[in-house]
Amino acid sequence: MTLLKLHVAVLMGGWSSEREVSLMSGNGVADALEARGHKVTRIDMGRDVAARLADAAPDVVFNALHGVPGEDGTVQGLMDLMGLTYTHSGLATSVIAIDKQLTKQALVPHGIPMPGGRIVQSATLFDGDPLPRPYVLKPVNEGSSVGVAIVMEDSGCGHPIRRDAVGPWQEFPELLAEPFIRGRELTAAVIGDRALCVTELKPQSGFYDFAAKYTEGMTEHVCPAEIPDEITEACKDYALRAHRILGCAGTSRSDFRWDDHQGVEGIFLLETNTQPGMTPLSLVPEQARYCGMDYGDLVEAIIADALRGKDAP
Repeated sequence: MTLLKLHVAVLMGGWSSEREVSLMSGNGVADALEARGHKVTRIDMGRDVAARLADAAPDVVFNALHGVPGEDGTVQGLMDLMGLTYTHSGLATSVIAIDKQLTKQALVPHGIPMPGGRIVQSATLFDGDPLPRPYVLKPVNEGSSVGVAIVMEDSGCGHPIRRDAVGPWQEFPELLAEPFIRGRELTAAVIGDRALCVTELKPQSGFYDFAAKYTEGMTEHVCPAEIPDEITEACKDYALRAHRILGCAGTSRSDFRWDDHQGVEGIFLLETNTQPGMTPLSLVPEQARYCGMDYGDLVEAIIADALRGKDAP
């Protein structure tokens, strides 16, 4: 689809823990659109976002926000009420996909494997472990591995966790506890109705946390992943099915852990991101490039999907 010249408002920034990443994503998108002749209004989201969007009156909004409130349905509901056309997923999908427990409830009954686990009150962690070690603790509705902790037998946080130990239990009143899955980090992007490919992520140390994602040189991206074809196809299938079941639009990216001692049975989907990063180190642009789509093509494809959704019956 060749886009006519449009007025695009690029919504970025905000006040979540992923603000700086969102600014990088948003400015990259805006630069690409301007290079292709589109009119761009850059909006660093504040509490006056409704007034600024109304003043801009764009043809379409490119939602480059990450985290709350740009990825959890809040901004989507606002734009729905304003009658704006916007990229990526809508309100209901965003509410479900940002909540890891709701995502499990949506996907697991459809045969998509995800780790077990349960929600725990952070204060109870000081009395004892909620699961046998090793296990993972993560906020229920944060992205980019913000606040994730892996609790090992020899973790420096104590046994049980000490109240003064640094970790997400000090910042979030409740956390999702999941069994730790040994193995490899894989991810697969979906654009429209197509799963692109699978990338393996090899952090230089530790695991694929926020710093590893957004600090150059800290993680090796192997694209495409050097894994058996059946694992590639299974990850792509799960990513596309998750995209469809959740009702994602534009693009999404599903992250996996793969225990390579177990073959296909060792694949577990961890989460589906409805607004993946668009920074120079981001995975969706990298996979799109491998499939022959440059950054500008990718941005325009996401916008074209939003415009098609507007015109759908």
